Amino acid sequence: MNDIENDKTKKSESPYKQEEEEKKKSEKRVRKTQGQIIQEALGLGPTEIQDVEKKLFMVRFLDYFTEETLDFIFKDSTLNRYIKQITTPMEDFSEKREEDRLLKQSFESKKILDTVHKLKGRAEEIAISKGVKGSMDKRLRNLTFYLTIPMIALLVVSFIWTQISFFLLPVLCVFCMAPQLIRGRIVKNWFEFKEQNKNQIYTENRADIMVLKNFTGEVLDNVRARLLEIKVPLQLIKFMLYSRDYDHLRLINQKNIKGMMQYFYTFEYPEGVEPFPIPQELLQFQEPLLPEIRKAEKLEKNFVVLTEMKGKNGIINNFVPTLKDNLAEDINKMLNKSEFSKASNDFTTIIPDYSKTIAIYCICGEIVKIENVQICNWKDQFKFYLFEGEQCKCGETVYALSLMDEDAEVPEEFKDIFLS
Repeated sequence: MNDIENDKTKKSESPYKQEEEEKKKSEKRVRKTQGQIIQEALGLGPTEIQDVEKKLFMVRFLDYFTEETLDFIFKDSTLNRYIKQITTPMEDFSEKREEDRLLKQSFESKKILDTVHKLKGRAEEIAISKGVKGSMDKRLRNLTFYLTIPMIALLVVSFIWTQISFFLLPVLCVFCMAPQLIRGRIVKNWFEFKEQNKNQIYTENRADIMVLKNFTGEVLDNVRARLLEIKVPLQLIKFMLYSRDYDHLRLINQKNIKGMMQYFYTFEYPEGVEPFPIPQELLQFQEPLLPEIRKAEKLEKNFVVLTEMKGKNGIINNFVPTLKDNLAEDINKMLNKSEFSKASNDFTTIIPDYSKTIAIYCICGEIVKIENVQICNWKDQFKFYLFEGEQCKCGETVYALSLMDEDAEVPEEFKDIFLS
């Protein structure tokens, strides 16, 4: 009886408790985007950052389309989805700032959509003349379909006649492995085809490509002007493009992914304009993209460690650069468990005597030019430097690690990295 009464009491209190718990859970579930956080911290209107994001989407699409036009051949539905995403916000520009109205007029006078369709059509003509009659995606879907049917048939046969299932096992293994092997071959051939014909598409359609690139540059200038107008720190806005054909951008990183260069940018401040201060709650977005890029892609391997380091209080006076590619897996694990912050001193202050006599070298023998210095904090127990080099002429990117003080206490598990 008491148990029933206690249960009733719990039930009578539960709506309030449940409401509180649900509220807490919902607060935990709501994750704000970077744009929303920037908007709130800077006291901007609800659509200011959204407009910037929509324009940057337009920039990314047009830039990618001009660089990799062949990726859109025979893919009408895909292209139409992108076009819808860039034309919908464009319709709103007539009701906004004068600069946006001028941007819309440029979009229409340059006939951007017609140019996109024309360029795609010409790329398809080139592909057809070289024997390509459909998209790679469609070929891969057909491959999967044609190989799946006989595999299912064999599975049914082996299930019905169990006595022959043993003899069918090798055949089933072949059918399981064949799709991956053929798929890999198709993808490789496609990348080779794109590389072989990219120059022809550019040469024969240079005028149209320049129309699209010029308009893309106008959109970037429009975004930059608006950010300056509403005093958004430009270093907070980071984006990736596939070319280096635009003005007023600052390159912060670049990567070669399967033969395609990806460039990571922020906007440059106009000459004479001091960078806007970043509110405390937005400092996390000031960090360079290096940690996120590393985790998202393949593990880095070109690690140099500054062994026999001599220096105090973050200033390095001497070292021996030692390639530690054999410990790349351990170094990547250590970095992925570390937090990153931009070093307050620049590279020339940290290593004041950096020259041919004391330098970090690429695996090809060239001196590495350092473009970014980060302080890594491993579990709040151990801090060290991470130097990121510019991409070398040989195509490699070198990362260097160093202690910040020659007397620093190195955790036992990292002594092989820093001290040997």
